[in-house]
Amino acid sequence: MPAVSFGQQALRRTIALFAACGLMAATAADAAEVVALGASNTYGKGVNRGEDFPAQLEAMLRGKGVQVSVANAGINGDTTGGMLSRFDGAVDGSTRVLVLQPGGNDARRGVGDQRAGNVSAIMAKAAQRRIKVVMVENGMLRGLPHQVDGQHLTPDGYRMLAAALLPRVMSGLRK
Repeated sequence: MPAVSFGQQALRRTIALFAACGLMAATAADAAEVVALGASNTYGKGVNRGEDFPAQLEAMLRGKGVQVSVANAGINGDTTGGMLSRFDGAVDGSTRVLVLQPGGNDARRGVGDQRAGNVSAIMAKAAQRRIKVVMVENGMLRGLPHQVDGQHLTPDGYRMLAAALLPRVMSGLRK
């Protein structure tokens, strides 16, 4: 059997991930008024499902009496170009707030010059649909508890991030 290149492995993993996201979207995202679109710190790399900030944000919103679904559309290693290409699949007609976490993968992958344009395009698409955007820039992660890799938050760090986002998301849901 011929060896599979790194690119082929990545493509296969990406296809499998999109298929899994499609299954999750079919069951949960149709009622997602909030969508968290981003990279590994949105996905919750290194923590259990439910400890990521979108899940904790949903629990906090519900704890405040806001019956809302928060869909996690984070993909480890994603770039803003990937987020832009996934926007239409992640965001549907029920989405009222987009929590956008562009991350730092563009710079790590040598496409940092595309970040601003891709973020602007995502914001424009959201504006066309009258979706409020709540930005999660990397600076918001400073000072929060990180895992040993120094890049990703701990469950407590994700809880603290969700708490910081809570008033902004609630405000976006009111409009």
